[in-house]
Amino acid sequence: MTSAMEFRRPVPTDGEAILNALPNPVLLVAPDGRIVDANIAAESFFEISTQFLRRQSLKELVPFGSPLLALIEQVRTSGSPVNEYKVDLGTPRIGGDRQVDLHVAPLTERPGHIVVMLQERTIADKMDRQLTHRSAARSVIALAAMLAHEIKNPLSGIRGAAQLLEQQASSEDRLLTRLICDEADRIVTLVDRMEVFGDDRPVARGPVNIHSVLDHVKRLAQSGFARNVRFIEDYDPSLPPVLANQDQLIQVFLNLVKNAAEAVADLGTDAEIQLTTAFRPGVRLSVPGKKSRVSLPLEFCVKDNGSGVPEDLLPNLFDPFVTTKQTGSGLGLALVAKIVGDHGGIIECESQPRKTTFRVLMPMYSAAKQLDQSNRDDVPGTSSPASQDAR
Repeated sequence: MTSAMEFRRPVPTDGEAILNALPNPVLLVAPDGRIVDANIAAESFFEISTQFLRRQSLKELVPFGSPLLALIEQVRTSGSPVNEYKVDLGTPRIGGDRQVDLHVAPLTERPGHIVVMLQERTIADKMDRQLTHRSAARSVIALAAMLAHEIKNPLSGIRGAAQLLEQQASSEDRLLTRLICDEADRIVTLVDRMEVFGDDRPVARGPVNIHSVLDHVKRLAQSGFARNVRFIEDYDPSLPPVLANQDQLIQVFLNLVKNAAEAVADLGTDAEIQLTTAFRPGVRLSVPGKKSRVSLPLEFCVKDNGSGVPEDLLPNLFDPFVTTKQTGSGLGLALVAKIVGDHGGIIECESQPRKTTFRVLMPMYSAAKQLDQSNRDDVPGTSSPASQDAR
């Protein structure tokens, strides 16, 4: 009978512990191309355990003709380390766009063995794009405030005039006056939605259990728009609280789950939405104007097996008025990006057919930092980073 001890990860040596603490994937490749060892980050990158990685040849994990294979041969021949930047290691199994920087070096203690370290570029690129999203959101804030003031008043006059004409119009003309009123109401509704972008008032934040938020969103979805969708939950039960406003987080994930449900609506009984949470301690964000780096260790994902987002829309998916829906306004994801950005987090989308992932990275709650921030807020002339970022 197999004991439970055989399934536990053995206690690592000091060297293994150091490698496993690194946020970057590291592989040790034998002279025949077989993978000898890997750290925990490599398991996560290739979505396979070290036990199974050791049964694989590297060429079975990377795309056919990958530059990584040629780099390894170059290092093995020259005996000198080599770096290569922006190499795509994406495969259908781990994702179609996985750009990395490669650091390949010989292991002098074991002739013929090569150490490969991968530094995934997508995180850095996502952060750069997220800062662009925030800049675009600030432009939309100014636009929303102007629209609310300049458009609503004349629309009210147009609607009133149409109602007066309707009283004396024929039945045929009354259809046109009703069309004017309906279209005026539709524009007002659109402007009302855009006014949300102009609300830069600070919101109350505190420790929020993300699993309670996701459970609430799932119940709402299953009782309505996602009644026939199968939900899969993969949660880290030890996850610390997130520093956030609970109502706004519900709004974020309700929007993401609704989009996912619409993406899988045509799949019938195969429709599937996966909700995941994880702790990623290696993600830190440099914010312009601040010397310190913001840690974003909490990862929340909404995944679906729909047809995916068109590749040409992905770079601008969170910009206002960008949508894949025929009847969509293109403001839902822009509002999601604004809320996540106001919380100091980032959101990105990775998509390919039958595997679309919306990933939210956010800071965790710290009682000490929250107390320090509260003391600063009590000092005249100071404001919270969240309110500064929303301006």
